[in-house]
This record gives sequence, C-alpha cells and structure tokens, in this order.
Amino acid sequence: MAQSAPTRIPQRRTAPAGRRARSRGGSPGRRRRIAAVLLAAALGAAAASAITGLGPLGDAVRKITLPLNHEDIIRQQAREKGIDPALIAAVIYEESKFRDQTSHAGARGLMQITPATARFIARDSGGTKFTQEDLATPQINISYGAYYLRYLLRRYNGSETLAVAAYNAGETEVNHWLARAGGTDSFHVEEDIPFPETRKYVEGVLDHRGQYREHYADELGL
Repeated sequence: MAQSAPTRIPQRRTAPAGRRARSRGGSPGRRRRIAAVLLAAALGAAAASAITGLGPLGDAVRKITLPLNHEDIIRQQAREKGIDPALIAAVIYEESKFRDQTSHAGARGLMQITPATARFIARDSGGTKFTQEDLATPQINISYGAYYLRYLLRRYNGSETLAVAAYNAGETEVNHWLARAGGTDSFHVEEDIPFPETRKYVEGVLDHRGQYREHYADELGL
C-alpha cells in the first residue's frame, strides 16, 4: 500500500517586528499628520480662550496683557474723587503697565507724576509734608494721579479726551490745540492733536478703559 504524502498545513506569514509596529500605529507620515492636526486644534482652543477670556488660559493671558494691581486703592480713590475707576486703571496701564518706574524726565511711580505736577498737587490739596520720594508709594502715587485727573476733568468740563490729552502733553499744549480747533465741540483727536505720541496715548487710554470695564468690573467695583 502506497503511503500518501503528509498533509501540509498552510503557515500564516508573519511580518517582521518593525512592519508589525508600523501597521498598528500607521506610517510615520500619517502619525505626523495626526500630530499636526492635534497641535492645530490645541492652538486653536488656546487662541479662542485667550480672545474670549474664558478659562484658566484666558485669565492667565489677560493678567499679562491687561494687568491690574492695587485695585483696592483704585476703588478707594475713584470713590473719593468721583471718577471712573476704569479710567484710573487705564491711565496707569498707559503710563507704566502697573510697574513702579522713573522716566528720563523724572516722572515717578505707577501714574508717572512729574516733580512739577506733584508740587502743584501738594499745594492744591494741602499736602504740606509731601516729598518726591513719596511718589514711589502706590497709595500716594495713585492718590495724586487721581487728584490730577479730577482736576483736568473739571478744567475741561468733563471731557475725558481733553483731560487725558492734558495728562500726557500738559494744559498749555491742549489749550493751544483747543483754541485752534475752535472749541470743545469742534475738537477731534486725529485732526487737532499734532503729536503722534499724544494721539496714541489718548486712543490707548480710552480703549483700555473699555477693556478694564469689561474684564475687571468686579475688581474695580463697577
């Protein structure tokens, strides 16, 4: 009796280890595309958070781009002087970004009070014991800055544009521009402020005042 040939069982071919790994995770190009999509999604979420101000990332970004410190002093001075706390915060931001510093002209502190302005405020407010070194103290600096803002607002009949312009360029310049424009009703920032720095300053303060009102209403007591 002839013996039949043994039955051969087909063997499943096994891919090498490297190919098996790639088949499970995809090709390197595919993995890079997936990583790029995930990164873009993360960056998009971060940008949306920063723009809308929502979430921890938005809060962290806002504290860097729109800082607020000494809000208790700002609230107290705003109440005492009868002016908008967001306006005080915006002037501080535009002057010093809430950093204590001294300018080349000798302006001091958060609200950058010049020695001449400080002496005027001290005389006008009865601060007989005032010294220039006091301007490094946030309480005194913000108090003097708020006092001067109130003075300028009254001087220009409540016009924040003119008051802020005078805070930057001085009353003499603003009075000259105002006369040339033909009065408050005819005064326009772009047309009647010849100093680019002062135009940018006024626009910055008024823009940031709106941002402080929007993002820090609770902190400023609004």
